Amino acid sequence: MRQCPNCNNNIAEFVTTCPYCGAAIGAAPANPAQPGFAGPPEKSGKATASLVCGILLCLSPFSSVAAVVLGHLALSDIKKSAGRMAGHGMAVAGLVLGYIGVAALPITLIIAAIAIPNLLRARMAANEATAVGSLRTYNTAMVSYASTCPKIGYPKGVKNLGTGSGGSDCDHAELIDSTLSGPTPIKAGYRFSYTPQTDPNGLITAYTISADPVTPGTSGVRHFFTDQTGVIRVSTSGSADANSEPLTP
Repeated sequence: MRQCPNCNNNIAEFVTTCPYCGAAIGAAPANPAQPGFAGPPEKSGKATASLVCGILLCLSPFSSVAAVVLGHLALSDIKKSAGRMAGHGMAVAGLVLGYIGVAALPITLIIAAIAIPNLLRARMAANEATAVGSLRTYNTAMVSYASTCPKIGYPKGVKNLGTGSGGSDCDHAELIDSTLSGPTPIKAGYRFSYTPQTDPNGLITAYTISADPVTPGTSGVRHFFTDQTGVIRVSTSGSADANSEPLTP
């Protein structure tokens, strides 16, 4: 709507003669055409991100979802930009790769559901084998220590089997590595506990060593035990002891 310049009444834009006062009025000027965008187009960041996410689907299958979302957003922005934005090809490529990844995602999840438990079982088996090997190392070191230090017998603690500065061979016999001779030995997901046993004369004539998984069911399933007999025993229902079944080769 516009006003008649003669009587100030409201009249339509297309009216050329005022119906109220009869004054001649020219037609309203048409809106000038908006000039088109003449500068260099700006590359769409969403299109670039979509393509990158689509390429990375081999590293993370879930990035394909991001590729699809960003691709559609990029195409929408490019369409509305009236030539100010470029990147249509990259957005389409990102969409194609993204949809391929989305289609392959169920297969990837099925493979993961099969492979991950197998990997965990293999890791636990490797941890258990390492724990048994560590107990054998302890037993060998105990015999060597008792032979070197007959006035003490077996060591007062596993730290006496490791390395250190100063002292005699009975203080730091250098028979095992620093991991197994630490204050609380933990190796390959297993925690080791050493308990010396002293006779009435103060001579350490017996010992026990337990090896228990730090996280049962994750770092290991079986529990192990050994003593001065050198026999390694195993239990699957809690900590092993001298009454547990011997470990079969």
